[in-house]
Amino acid sequence: MFISKKKLLARLKNNSIKIKEESFDFDRIARFFTLSDTTNFRQVISDRTFQDLDMDEIFMFLDRTTSKVGQQLLYLIIRTIPENDIRTEKFEKIIQGLKENPEVREKILREISVLNQKNAYNIPSLFLENHIGKPGWFWVIQVLSLTSVFSLLLSFLFPKIFLFLILLLAVNFSIHYWNKLNVYKYSSSIPQLLLLNQAAKKIVTFKGMADQHPGIFDSVKAIDSLGMQMSLFKLEIKLQSEIGQAVEYLAELVKAFFLIEPLVLYNVLKVLDLKRKEVQNVYEYVGEIDAAISINFLRDDLPYFCLPTIISAKKQITAVDVYHPLIYQFVPNSINLNERSALLTGSNMSGKTTFIRTVGINTITAQTINTCFAREFVIPKLKIHSAIRISDDLLNDKSYYFEEVLTIKALLEESNLDTRNLFLLDEIFKGTNTVERIASGKAVLTYLNRGNNMAVAATHDLELAELLKDEFSMFHFAEVILDGEIKFDYKIKPGNLTNTNAIRILELNNYPKEVTDEATLLANRIYHHKTGSTTGFDSKL
Repeated sequence: MFISKKKLLARLKNNSIKIKEESFDFDRIARFFTLSDTTNFRQVISDRTFQDLDMDEIFMFLDRTTSKVGQQLLYLIIRTIPENDIRTEKFEKIIQGLKENPEVREKILREISVLNQKNAYNIPSLFLENHIGKPGWFWVIQVLSLTSVFSLLLSFLFPKIFLFLILLLAVNFSIHYWNKLNVYKYSSSIPQLLLLNQAAKKIVTFKGMADQHPGIFDSVKAIDSLGMQMSLFKLEIKLQSEIGQAVEYLAELVKAFFLIEPLVLYNVLKVLDLKRKEVQNVYEYVGEIDAAISINFLRDDLPYFCLPTIISAKKQITAVDVYHPLIYQFVPNSINLNERSALLTGSNMSGKTTFIRTVGINTITAQTINTCFAREFVIPKLKIHSAIRISDDLLNDKSYYFEEVLTIKALLEESNLDTRNLFLLDEIFKGTNTVERIASGKAVLTYLNRGNNMAVAATHDLELAELLKDEFSMFHFAEVILDGEIKFDYKIKPGNLTNTNAIRILELNNYPKEVTDEATLLANRIYHHKTGSTTGFDSKL
């Protein structure tokens, strides 16, 4: 279906500023990230932390890219924290330049829209994976191809050679179809590389866009030199989808008789192997521009945001009106931690875990896309680690508590490295008994809080808060009971939780009076035994 450039641009701009409704194939989206060498980054966000913070869902919200190339690049960005500010400065330069030249941004959107097919996910394999090796008997293919050419020419002078041509065609056909699987392996990636290079070739001519990536002209030119040979793969797709069967059979006959496909395939792969750096340059050039446009579209779509303030040589987290980006009617919260970590108390569903995730998410986006969901967000450079969503591993015969032990041990080991860390923990050691949970929890949190490290942790144990009051800043979330209903305001409050409503909530849910009365009596006894206080729980409050 034909669509005018004006309508195409309007559709692209409209789609880019919205949350995508398409399905997300994270195996393909993550392909560039999983294949890339990430050893030079300050941190690669671990799978556990990514899952704990629901970062797949966060990525689905952040992603406003137009091409699959940009989407893959954006995913790598959100998974990696660089050592320096070069990447951030580069993206802000692109964003600012395209803000000043909106007509250039519109042209770019139009050019990269051709890379929105799923096959574009396969481009990284061309420069990050090993190619099919040329068989040792490849010389046979070359000899047969030359024989076919000379035999065909001689057949016009010596008709009897036609009998030999039939035999030769049978041999060549067998080799041609043996090689088909190899051709199919690249039929989804090489045509997309052609489209990528064509887009880059035009983008570099736009105002200010040639300066974004050193050497991009040479890289585009190097790939362009392969255009004629790589067009064979594009023709393969067209023959299967657009051209009639008669033409397809004729083309197959010609390619098979002269063994064109294996000759071209292995030559293209040889050149691509020598030009991996150039292919990656073009891929990253287009992907970075698309990712930068995506970040700008995201910012335009937020109720408010800020650029983070990254400080040095200080143990501090300051967040003003910070919010969780996936909560539609969010409640903003503010916190200021100066040379101290934070311990949160409160009941289930009051907002503790959501706030921990909010701090973690913003700490990641501050250092990856230079964007925070807050009015102000101040942190030093931090590596982020978490122990929030832990479950048992029955297949490997690991109990919940043993999984906790291994997860928290990894955090303790990270705390000993010469880096600044932020540890996010929810209900530490809840897989064991109360006394040992509190004792172990206190020891672990004290250990994680050493030096330049910081922790934001949540607990139900008021005794743990009492033990840590000299090392951690105390905050709490609380619900209120009004007219027989539980109300949450989801606002963080200073200090430790003083009022508990757990037994009262049992009453509101019509537990037998005998149960709630006994629970209140026992709670008072336990509380008095632990604290020696004359006050206690009153289920009627």
